[in-house]
This record gives sequence, C-alpha cells and structure tokens, in this order.
Amino acid sequence: MTAISQRRSGAFVRRNGSQFIVIGLLVLLAITGFIVSDRFATVANIMNILEQSVTLALVSLGQTLTILTGGIDLSVGSMISLASVLLSGITNGDANMVAPAIAIVLALGIFVGLLNAAAVVWLRVHPLIVTLGMGAVLQGITLLYTMGPAGKMPLGFDWLAFGRVLGLPVGAVIAVALFLLTAAFLRYARLGRYIYAIGDDAIGAKLMGLPRTKVLLFVYAFSGFMASLTAIFLVSRFGVGQPYTGANFTLTSITPVVVGGTLLAGGRGGVLGTLLGVYLVSLLNNVLNFMDISSHYQLIVQGLIVIIAVSVYVEKKRTL
Repeated sequence: MTAISQRRSGAFVRRNGSQFIVIGLLVLLAITGFIVSDRFATVANIMNILEQSVTLALVSLGQTLTILTGGIDLSVGSMISLASVLLSGITNGDANMVAPAIAIVLALGIFVGLLNAAAVVWLRVHPLIVTLGMGAVLQGITLLYTMGPAGKMPLGFDWLAFGRVLGLPVGAVIAVALFLLTAAFLRYARLGRYIYAIGDDAIGAKLMGLPRTKVLLFVYAFSGFMASLTAIFLVSRFGVGQPYTGANFTLTSITPVVVGGTLLAGGRGGVLGTLLGVYLVSLLNNVLNFMDISSHYQLIVQGLIVIIAVSVYVEKKRTL
C-alpha cells in the first residue's frame, strides 16, 4: 500500500470512526439479544424494531441539521405534542379532514421553526435558550387546547404506522428515503455545504459572505417540519393525539445524533451516522425490554450514552 493510499485510509477511518463504533455496538447488542431471548431474531420482532424506530428517526433527522450548524432545537418535544393533538382534534374522525389537518400541522411546524431561527438570527439569543423557551410556550398552548386525548382518527389512518411496502414497514421505508435524500442534499447542494461551513467556523463563514440567515431559517424550519411529521406517525400509531406524547423526544432526538458522530459544536458529522444511532437506541431498548428492565432505566441509559458520546467527541474535535 502506497503512502498516499495509507493516508487516505487513515483519513477515512478518522472521519467515520464513530460510525464503525456504532456498527460494532449494533453487532454486540444483536448477539446479546440472541442470548437473552429466542424471540429476538424472529421476523415479527425485527419488524417491531423497525416500526418503533420511525418516529425517533424522523425527529432526529431534523435535529441533526440544527446541530450541524452549532445550534440545537429543544422545542421538538413540545412541537410533537401540539401537532399530535391538533391533528386528531381537527380531524375528529372525519376522513375528509385528514389532508387539511396534516397540511395545518406541517405548516405550523415550519412556522415555529422559522420563529426559532428568527430569534437566533435577529435577536441574537442562543439557540438553546430560544428553543427551550419556545418548547415551554408550545406545551402551554397544547394544554390550553386539551388536557387529555383529543379527537380521533378515521379507520385506515394506522396504515402509516403498520402498513407494509415490499414486506417492510411503510414508516421505515419513508424514514430511510428521507435520510438518503438529506444525505445527498448535504453532500451535493450548495446550501447543504453551507450548513457544514457555518457549523465549523461561523466567523470564517461570515467573512466569506455565506448566507448564515438563510441557512438557519432553513435548518430550524426543517426541524419543525420533521417534528410535525413525527407527530403524524405517532397519531397513526396510537390513533389519537396526546398532550404529552412528545415529552421524551427532546432528549431522545439528541441521543442518535451525538452517538452517530455529529459534534454538538457543529461542522462535523452527518445524517447517516444519525440513522445508525437511531437503530442503536431502538435495538438497545428492544434488548432491555426482553431483559425486563424498566423504561425508566432505559432513559437513564440513554442519558449516560449522551454524556459519554459528547465527552468522547469533544476530545475528538480538539484533535482534528
């Protein structure tokens, strides 16, 4: 092997090392699953893992883009809750209202994302503070709208959650397609490359005249859109919107992003690493369920994973 090819191989490993680690952990978890239960490797369980990973994948996809710019969106959980109760509340069992209700909640997600970006850009408030405050506002509006399950969805709407395409869950196919499209956008579109440039060096990007305002408006609008899309799949799965259905997604949407190698400081990482992180979290929860470990402990494990991943990748950033 020549010196040039060795350097290229070394650079490839450094850039994708976190993804190799996640793949190794996926293999380790799969082996653990085989050991703890003979039901783990069944087709039904694999389909169940794919179905349950859809909502986490969708919200994490939006979160990835905000983090790539050096920001974060802590309003996604409340956005999911509000969108879910509005969707089922507006529809209220009427099949003719499904399309208008979906359009309303998706537009609302985009609008909230634009508000977040506007506060970051023009009020110059840190994204963490902006989106944390927005999350509180959205949760308050949700509870003013309803304190319990709202409305209902018509028969057949659960196809999004439980339907099959070529033997695979519809939601999983849609999620993977969105990840691939977003990966292509980040790699080949000019705006996608700007996202990395601004996250890597905001001051340098400003001096180069890159459109930071346009980029931030796009990524936060995209995050809001994906949060609303997540709510649509949750309502499809449960049949009704719940005012706290998005409560856990604020933390869990960050977990696959950092585990997949995207740095919280921005500028490094990508959506394919996030997708691997999604499957890691989903597989971990599945194995823990087979081990009869409480969901409360699963949240503790996810929190520890975030802390460890962030500490490792912060050190990695310093050495790049």
